Amino acid sequence: MGRAMHRLTAVAVRKVGPGKYADGGGLWLQVTPEGVRSWVFRYTRQGRERYMGLGATHTVSLADARQAALEARKVLAEGRDPIHARTAARAAADRIPTFREAAESHIAERSAGWRNAKHAGQWTSTLTAYAYPKLGSLPVDAITTEQVLAALRPIWASKTETASRVRQRIEAVLDAATVKGQREGASPARWRGHLDKLLPKPSDVRQVRHFPALPYPELPAFMARLRAVEAISARALEFLILTAARTHMVTRADWSEVSGEVWTVPRERMKAKRAHAIPLAGDAVALLDALPRLDGCGIFPGARGPHLSTGAMDKLLQVAMQRPDVTVHGFRSTFRDWAAEQTHFPGEVVEMALAHTIRDKTEAAYRRGDLMAKRRELMEAWAGYCRSAESPART
Repeated sequence: MGRAMHRLTAVAVRKVGPGKYADGGGLWLQVTPEGVRSWVFRYTRQGRERYMGLGATHTVSLADARQAALEARKVLAEGRDPIHARTAARAAADRIPTFREAAESHIAERSAGWRNAKHAGQWTSTLTAYAYPKLGSLPVDAITTEQVLAALRPIWASKTETASRVRQRIEAVLDAATVKGQREGASPARWRGHLDKLLPKPSDVRQVRHFPALPYPELPAFMARLRAVEAISARALEFLILTAARTHMVTRADWSEVSGEVWTVPRERMKAKRAHAIPLAGDAVALLDALPRLDGCGIFPGARGPHLSTGAMDKLLQVAMQRPDVTVHGFRSTFRDWAAEQTHFPGEVVEMALAHTIRDKTEAAYRRGDLMAKRRELMEAWAGYCRSAESPART
């Protein structure tokens, strides 16, 4: 039995030629054709054969290799994986955080720069539900592509949009860990040139769900009905449509942001994190002029606060307007469709009116103006179309 466990000698370790030589108990000496000698512990775990390197013979002696193999066998007897156990031990020794610790740190560090508090909650809830069960306890420098796939595959087809966001968030956490020196190499969660070879494109799995929008031919009649509704939420929605703005831009609007016929939305409420000046058509200016200015309140005050709630316009659509089939955000698509199909305004003017980010860096570098004059013409034309079901025009 002793020879079955200790087959090699120190002399043999130094002199044997290329090949693999068993010492017993899972310990092997590996010699490459180039003469590189190293120790390997071979074992079977959950039906799979695995190999754990124990170091080169010039730094790890035969006795040390046998001791390391003994420790690995003890770990196996406890029902644990020696490689995972060693990785976890190294992580603790080197203060490498687990994925969960790294993610919580990343959320805390980045949340101050996010548009609203909901983002931190969304990150936490999605990672808790889908990433932490598979990755949470693993050191960030030990996470593999297979482990990332284990978190994503169960929801890739059934919850494609959520799965895509989870992947992006896993990648962001691991990228931050790389910058901090806590891991090395490319992220196992990266998409291009990596996971895109292993998972179907999200757009191929499930069609992207766009915000339901009102068809633009129906808009003039809709606006006529909307203007008959006596409610601050109706005025907010009317203003939102006239300016092609997003919900949070309007609900938090303040009188100090309006100067003459220009409404400048501060960067804090803009998706692209840049202040956005919006030329106000005459109808939008008239709408504002008709509103009372209440001390301590924004342009569109709420029933219980200085600002209208983000859900007030949604409720208006569903109840007063009886249009639960459309969304507030969808009116931006209504505007975009109208501009594309009914006008000759250049696409860049329309895109700038929508405050869309220019993805092409070269184009962005050359387009430095705000096209204010052209956008003013566009918004006046849009306002005219919005009131085209009314006669006479509103004054």
